[in-house]
Amino acid sequence: MVQHQSKSASAGTKDIKQRLFLQMIRSEKDDAIETVAQYAVRHGYENAVINLLDPVLRQFGQVWASQENVSLAQGYVASRIAEEIMLRASRDQQTADLNIKGPVVIGNAEDDYHALGRKLVVIFLRARGWQVYDMGNDVLPEVFVEKALEVHAPIIGVSAMMMTTALHIRKVRELIDDRGLTDKIKLAVGGAVFNFRPELVGEVGGDGTVRNALSVPDLMNSLWPSVVLV
Repeated sequence: MVQHQSKSASAGTKDIKQRLFLQMIRSEKDDAIETVAQYAVRHGYENAVINLLDPVLRQFGQVWASQENVSLAQGYVASRIAEEIMLRASRDQQTADLNIKGPVVIGNAEDDYHALGRKLVVIFLRARGWQVYDMGNDVLPEVFVEKALEVHAPIIGVSAMMMTTALHIRKVRELIDDRGLTDKIKLAVGGAVFNFRPELVGEVGGDGTVRNALSVPDLMNSLWPSVVLV
C-alpha cells in the first residue's frame, strides 16, 4: 500500500530525489541503486518507484529532451539504474497467480527510440503474470496491428517520449478503425509526453494511459475485453 507522507518526510524525500538525480547525471550506478534501496527498506519498493524513481526519471527525461548536458553514455547508465530498481520492485510484487494473463503487444511508436520506459513496462507486466510481445523501437502501425492479430492480443501498448513521435500513434488508431477492429483491439499509450499533456491521449486516439510502469497492469486489466480477439 502506498504511504502518505508528512511535510517533514516529504522534505526529506525531496533531498533524496535530488541526490538520486545527481547520481544519475554523474552515472554513479551503484550509489544510485543504493540510495533507492535504503529508501525502500523504510518505505518499500512500490513507494520508492512512485516517490523517487518516477519523478527523477521524468526530470532526467526533460534534461535529455532538451539535449543539454546529457550524453548517450549517461542515458545508458540511467536506464540500467532504472531497470535494476524496477526488477527489485517487480520481485516485491511477483504474482502468485500461475494463470498467465494476456497476450498484449508492446512497442515504441514509429521513429521513437527511447526504450527505457517500454522496457520498464515489459518488466513489470511480466512480473505480474502477463504474456508480453515486445516489438522494440520504431514500430510501424501495421506491424503493431498484424502482430496483435497474429497472437490474438486485444490490447496494443505504444510508448512515445516526444510530441513528434507520439503523433505517429494516430496512425495505429486509424489502422485499427479502418480494419473494423475498434471494438476488438484497445490502444494503450504512455511515455513522458502524456504525463505533461494528458489531453494528448484523446488526440492520438488512445483508450487509456497511466503515469508509471507500476500502474500498467491495472490499466491492462481495465482495458481487457470480456471476449478475447480470435
